[in-house]
Amino acid sequence: MEVNKNAMLWIAIGILFLSALFLTYKASAIGKAGVTGASVTGNTVDTTGWTANEIMNYEMHGTIPARAQGRGASSGTGMVGGC
Repeated sequence: MEVNKNAMLWIAIGILFLSALFLTYKASAIGKAGVTGASVTGNTVDTTGWTANEIMNYEMHGTIPARAQGRGASSGTGMVGGC
């Protein structure tokens, strides 16, 4: 019976380790997409003509300026992630 408990414990540890590796890989892929400017979902927002402050607010908070709502932003709250 002791062998079965140890085997189950090591199997559980292995599954947790593999899932941690997978989630780390996914997080690094999302981080790389954010650094290069690529969009993870494939949607992009045209930021030409925006001020530096508006671009910073978009990058940090996901807010889109009210004057740009009709140009490629989704209708609704103006938030990219819906936060």
